[in-house]
Amino acid sequence: MMNLTRLKILINGQVQGVGFRPHAYRIARRLGLSGWVCNSPSGVLIEVQGHAVSDFLPELMTDLPPLAKIAKVLTTAIPPEINEQAFQIADSVNHTDKHQEKEPFRAIISPDITICPACLNELFDQANRYSHYPFLNCTHCGPRFTITRRLPYDRCQTSMAEFPLCKQCQYDYADPDNRRYHAQPTACANCGPRLSESVAEIAKYILDGDIVAIKGLGGYHLICDARNHHTVSRLRARKSRDAKPFALMVANVESARRFSQINQHAEKILTSKERPIVLLPKQDEALIGDVAPGLSHYGVMLPYTPLHYLLFHALSGNPKHGHWINESNAAILVVTSANPGSQPLIIDDSEQSELRRLADRVVSYNRDIVCRVDDSLVHIIDDAPLFIRRSRGFAPATIKLPHTIPSTLALGGHLKNTFCVTRDDEAFVSQHIGSMSNKATIDFFHESLDHFLEFLDVKPERIAHDLHPDFYTSRFAQGYGIPAFAIQHHHAHLAAVLAEHHTQGPALGLALDGYGYGTDKEAWGGELLYLDGVNFERLGSLYPLPQPGGEKASLEPWRMGASVMHVLGRGHEIPARFRAYPHSELLPQLLSQRLNTPRTSSCGRLFDAASSLLGINSLSQYEGQAAMQLESLVTNPRVLPGGWQIERGCLSLLPTLSHLIDADPVEGANVFHGTLIAGLVEWVLMAAEQLSVNVILLGGGCFLNKVLSEGLIRLLSSKGLKPIISRQVPPNDGGLSLGQAWIAGRMTLMNEGAIASQ
Repeated sequence: MMNLTRLKILINGQVQGVGFRPHAYRIARRLGLSGWVCNSPSGVLIEVQGHAVSDFLPELMTDLPPLAKIAKVLTTAIPPEINEQAFQIADSVNHTDKHQEKEPFRAIISPDITICPACLNELFDQANRYSHYPFLNCTHCGPRFTITRRLPYDRCQTSMAEFPLCKQCQYDYADPDNRRYHAQPTACANCGPRLSESVAEIAKYILDGDIVAIKGLGGYHLICDARNHHTVSRLRARKSRDAKPFALMVANVESARRFSQINQHAEKILTSKERPIVLLPKQDEALIGDVAPGLSHYGVMLPYTPLHYLLFHALSGNPKHGHWINESNAAILVVTSANPGSQPLIIDDSEQSELRRLADRVVSYNRDIVCRVDDSLVHIIDDAPLFIRRSRGFAPATIKLPHTIPSTLALGGHLKNTFCVTRDDEAFVSQHIGSMSNKATIDFFHESLDHFLEFLDVKPERIAHDLHPDFYTSRFAQGYGIPAFAIQHHHAHLAAVLAEHHTQGPALGLALDGYGYGTDKEAWGGELLYLDGVNFERLGSLYPLPQPGGEKASLEPWRMGASVMHVLGRGHEIPARFRAYPHSELLPQLLSQRLNTPRTSSCGRLFDAASSLLGINSLSQYEGQAAMQLESLVTNPRVLPGGWQIERGCLSLLPTLSHLIDADPVEGANVFHGTLIAGLVEWVLMAAEQLSVNVILLGGGCFLNKVLSEGLIRLLSSKGLKPIISRQVPPNDGGLSLGQAWIAGRMTLMNEGAIASQ
């Protein structure tokens, strides 16, 4: 006994429901150690005893389960237990730790993860009892977040509670040497969820040209044959989505290569366990048609559930060999969310009538979706993924903060809403919520917020919201009953970069987007800020332009084109140039008299003006369409000599915009992008030299423009500066909540750049 050592180990992080306890069990048994392991509110708790205790922790951290993520490890030497003979996996509910006081709740649930290779092999193994079962999974894959009602992560706390395990599944579930040990969603055809229709029937519907609504992991999808132009047109009509791009799903990377360009960086994220939609450059547009009209990229994803793989197998004629999984496959599917207009994703089987207005067929299964979660969407920028939408596969994964802050709830923006909850030095950004402009989305916001606060076991001490006083989130925050902090929009964009990258010290920030409420109550969107601690100073902006009709201009880019012509002294040409648009003849007078023409420094509206002046897009059918189509024409950006001016901190692109009025669209797109990049770099460089700062934060939705972002990153870096952009949250409004939380969490009193009210 004198030579025995006993160690208590508490492991925080994503360690429940990922096979961590059997991993610990196998290592302890191999080393001849006794003790136990169990789930606790804090994560995983282990006591281990024997002569080789010093080898246990290094072995434990080697070859972790695929989904495990370690946040913190705490170890304590404790007295040995007399006559302890074996190592056990203890019952987490009944086990009590007599050596430690109750720990705060710190367990984390894994996001939903694509089917693992072992399960995929079983899916197409005719001799395996899981063969062709569309809901098979194990501790390395499958649903987690979307089925979990509360933590700790036990089957009774999930929507699998109503499916008692059959004898064979119970054996797998109870065997520590089986990879389905305590895999809470585990089930088979004898005891688990079932589809309302067979995979063969679903495949037939698609081949016949039907639009099929299929219940997925986080909600219903609308699925159809991408090469059936008539079906895709019907889908557009039913979703009132005349031009917005649809996502595509193909069986494998080789299938995607037939119509898109894929480099090693794109392939890595396409085949990752998270399986987001990835924007890929078009290669053969004729193969598919009008899935992404007027754009240079397709949004492509690979299968991530057993059902997806079974469907592609059926669409390929049910080949007997397994090579089809890695070979080019004929099927190309449109896969888009089943939701009308700007409403949230449908998850409730009771909404069959709404689904039938969108789809010809509805296929469900009898397991509830607890949390609705849309597909994530990324762009490859500077050889790394950049989020456009962060949701399935990533939420609610932890974002580590530079240090602990008071528990903070941040409510995000009005568009592309997410919220953020902090716990010590961890930030949890919600799945994509959407536009807070209708009751259904607001209900979804509250449903998700209540769920997060419950399973994180957090009671916020302060709440943050956008500076705009009329947003729903602002009014909600003011009535929450705890100190409320209004954070300026662009300050939050840049603070999100600070929080993610743990940047210390003063920094410059370039915030480029469509709209943010400024501290002067004006419309901002092209800002150069100086950040120091929780404070910011506005050093300058893009040259403010009149915005005829206010917010209307964001969907009618011709109005910004007319605005530019007025500022250039060519307002008399507006009626003739824009005669196709209602009231164009009135604009010169309205602009001259400054009637309903608020000024904006928005970079997004600058893109709209350029797109309209070049005749590319004058009426947008979805947010950002004009800018995206403008970017899609870029072949080789070039700089227009004298194309910008900088006066009193203000960057003006009017010389370039004047050049565009009579330019060819492709030449104009090249000139606009190249000159904008060069002008921005000179603007930033002047401020960096004056303030002796070399860190440049990049935030705002305009940084989803690959040409702009990569051009700025390369040119700023060549000047000896250090540009930094968000990678764990979107640079657009989907990342605002992280920045809001970081600022508010560090504030104690009213500070410059944020307004505190209680």
